[in-house]
Amino acid sequence: MPSVPRLKRRLGALDATAIGLGSMLGAGVFAVFGPAAALAGPWLFAALVLAGAVAYANAVASAALAARYPSSGGTYLYGRERLGPWAGFIAGWGFVTGKSASCAAMALTFGYYAAPQHAVPVAVAAVVALTAVNLAGITRTALVTKVLLAVVLAVLGFAAAAGLAQPGQAGDPATAYDAGWPRALGVFPAAGVLFFAFAGYARIATLGEEVRDPVRTIPRAILGALAGAFAVYAGLAVILVARLGPGLAGSGAPLADLVAPLGPWATGIVQTGAAAASLGALLALITGVGRTSLAMAREGDLPRPLAGIGGPHSVPWTAELAVGAVVVLLVLTGSVLTVIGFSSFGVLVYYTVANASAFTLTPSERPRYAPRWLSAAGAAGCILLAVTLPWRSAVTMAAVLAAGVAGRALVLAVRSRRRG
Repeated sequence: MPSVPRLKRRLGALDATAIGLGSMLGAGVFAVFGPAAALAGPWLFAALVLAGAVAYANAVASAALAARYPSSGGTYLYGRERLGPWAGFIAGWGFVTGKSASCAAMALTFGYYAAPQHAVPVAVAAVVALTAVNLAGITRTALVTKVLLAVVLAVLGFAAAAGLAQPGQAGDPATAYDAGWPRALGVFPAAGVLFFAFAGYARIATLGEEVRDPVRTIPRAILGALAGAFAVYAGLAVILVARLGPGLAGSGAPLADLVAPLGPWATGIVQTGAAAASLGALLALITGVGRTSLAMAREGDLPRPLAGIGGPHSVPWTAELAVGAVVVLLVLTGSVLTVIGFSSFGVLVYYTVANASAFTLTPSERPRYAPRWLSAAGAAGCILLAVTLPWRSAVTMAAVLAAGVAGRALVLAVRSRRRG
C-alpha cells in the first residue's frame, strides 16, 4: 500500500497547550454558567467537580493513546486501532457532526457580540478569515490562538477582580437557594452541560501528527491545559455563586452581569473578551474537525479527496475548505443557536470510545499515569452524563449517529458488491 502524505511536526508544548486551553476557554466560559446553574442550583460547584473529574479521566485516556498513536484523528484513530473500524467511525462521526454545529454556534456568538445588527454576515466573514488562517499553516493557527487566549485571560481576570470587589448577595444564600433553586439531582445534567466547556483538550490529540516529540509533549499539553481550564472555571464559579446567587440561574451573560455595577464600559470589556473567546474556540474547532475529517477520509469513512495535503505549509487543505464551507452553510441556515447539549452528547460518545480504547492497553503499553480502573471510570462517567442530558439534545444526536452508521453500512455494502 503506498504511503500517504503526512503533516509536518511544527508544534511545541506551549503551542499545543495554548490550542487546548484556547478551546476550553471559548465562548462557553461566558455563557455556560447560567444554564448549568438553572439545572444544579446551589450544587453548581459539585456539578463542576463532577464534569472536571470525568474530563480528567478522558484527558488521561487521550494522553496515553495520543502518545502511542501520534497521528491525526484523535479518538477516531484510537477506536479503529484498539476496538475496530465501527467504534472509530462512531467516535469520528460524533465529533465531526457535533463540532461542526459548535463551529457555527461559535461563529454566530462572535457575530452577535461584535455586530448584533449584522451577526450572520460577520459570522460568515469570521469563518472565512479563520479558515484562511488555518490554510496558512499550523504555526499561524497556534500564534493567533495564543494572542486570542491572552485577551480572554485578561478579560476573565478583570471580571474576577470586579466580582471580588463587590459585596455578596444580601440575606441568607442557603434560604434563597432552597426557595428558588433546583435540588441535588440537577448535578448530573448540569455536569453534562459543563462538560461542553472541558472538551477542548481533544484538539491536542487530533493534532498528534503535528506535535514535536509527541510521547512527551502531548500528555503534558493535554493535562496542563485541563488543569488551567479547571482552575479558571472553579474560581469563576465560586465568585458568580457568591455575587449573583440564585440570579445566576436566569442569566444569559453572567460575567457581563457580574461587572455591570461598574458601568457600560465594564460590560463592553467583557463583550470584547467573549468575542475573542468565540474566535479562539472557532479557530481551534475548525482545526480539530479538519484533522479528524482528514483521518476519516484516509480510511474511506469520508470522501477520499478530503485527505489531500498540500500547499507551502503542508496543510489538509481540502478538509479545511470543506469544513469551512459546511460551517458557513450552517451559519446561513440559522438553525444551530442552541447546540451545547447536542455537542456535549456527541463528545461524550467520543470519549466513551476513548476510554474503552485506553482500557485495552496492555501493562507494557500503559503509562503509569493512566491506570486501567481510571479508563473504566471515565467510560462510566461519560455514559452517565450523556443519558442525563436534556432529552431533546440526546435524541437529536443519537439520530445523527444512527444516520451516519446507516450511511456507512450502505457504502460498505456497495463497495463489497463492486468487489464481488
